[in-house]
Amino acid sequence: MSADRSRVLVAVRVPCEPAEAFARFTAEIGQWWQPNPLFQFSDGRNGTLAFETGEGGRLIETYDDGTAFVIGVISTWAPPRLLVLSWRQASFSPELSTELHVTFEPIEPGQTRVTIEHYGWNTIPADHAARHHFPLTTFQLRFAEWWRGLLRAAFPPR
Repeated sequence: MSADRSRVLVAVRVPCEPAEAFARFTAEIGQWWQPNPLFQFSDGRNGTLAFETGEGGRLIETYDDGTAFVIGVISTWAPPRLLVLSWRQASFSPELSTELHVTFEPIEPGQTRVTIEHYGWNTIPADHAARHHFPLTTFQLRFAEWWRGLLRAAFPPR
């Protein structure tokens, strides 16, 4: 099987066991998530992210005025190893969506490899606001850099 070149791929080593990494990624997302003006869910708005746990749960961004935007629905909730959910922005038409896979793999005692695989960006047209007219490879690089920064915020060195 050939590699999926349409995905964004980031893997980092974090200083904790998979169960803690999974919990920090999901339960604490509202604390470490850092909005990026290039990759906002809703135009000009930044809110607080939170997961509803379990399969069928949602990732939601809630704004100061009490409104919310559903970013995605969880299709796989398998702590401490795997999280899979749909991922969309408010500007996506109903048929557009991407998919986020997050794996938590033990690599040695007290160390976990957290891998982000974000699929489907090739289905989002380059002229769409979410892609900012970037060619796919440029967009993937920028998005991967952002994910890497987010993971550094979620798992700061001890």
